[in-house]
This record gives sequence, structure tokens and C-alpha cells, in this order.
Amino acid sequence: MFKKNVFYFFFTITIFFIDRLSKYWAIKNLNNEDQFQIILSPYLSLDLIWNEGIAFGLLSFGERNLYNILTGLIILVTIIVIYLVIKAKGIEKYSFMMICGGSIGNIFDRLFYQAVPDFIDIHYENFHWFIFNVADIFITLGVFLLIFREFGLKIKN
Repeated sequence: MFKKNVFYFFFTITIFFIDRLSKYWAIKNLNNEDQFQIILSPYLSLDLIWNEGIAFGLLSFGERNLYNILTGLIILVTIIVIYLVIKAKGIEKYSFMMICGGSIGNIFDRLFYQAVPDFIDIHYENFHWFIFNVADIFITLGVFLLIFREFGLKIKN
């Protein structure tokens, strides 16, 4: 049991560190003041923005008290997800660990920078999807796995 819990802990922390390393690289190499952007393909570029809202820049606002309340709510939800990691089994456990690892990465940024660095920009011509980061990818994957599992798609535990 102890070995499994250590593995689960390291799985979650690995997601956190992958996110931290990617954001560290983005902050050091993508200088938004100079409008620096790395174009990887006609559909994908890297461009640093600072997100003060929640996922994909939703609920962005300048009021510091509202930002702090939102951050507190995100921390509370993450604590609930940690509880769900402990109670879950199989694919649900991995889904919640991905959500947890990504959430902790974004909480770190909210507390340390007072904003979350987003830098992955998927676009087609003038249509741009929300700019996001690696933590958002893990959170989204975890949520999609939970949705697929809930709809009864056969995902082996």
C-alpha cells in the first residue's frame, strides 16, 4: 500500500514539475513586452500571456479582492480533488491525479506571480483558441477521462 501511495504522489508531483519546467522556459524565453512569439506551424505558436482568471482566461478581472476569493475557491476545489484521489480507484484515480497536478501548478503561479503564465496558442488564420499551458492540458485530459468513463466507454482499470 505504501509503495502505491508513493507512486501516486510522484505521478502527481511529476505533472507539477513538467508544468513548472514548461512555464519556467516560457517565462525566460517568451518576452511579451517585445511581442516575441515562436511560430511552430501555421496552427501552433508560443506566445506568453499572464492569465488572472480561471481556465482559458475566463473570469479575468483587475479587482484584487475578487482575485483572492477566486484563488481561495480554486484551492478549496483542489483540496476536494486530493480527497477524491485518495478515495478513487483505477482510471478515476489517474484522472484526479492529473487534475490535481495541473491545479497545483496553476495555484503555485497564482500565489507566486499573482497570475498564471499561458503560452500555447492554437489557431487557424484569425481564429485563436484560448491560450493555455501544460497544467491546463493535464487538467483537461483528467476531466475528459472522467467524462469518458462516466459515459461508459470501456477504459480498463
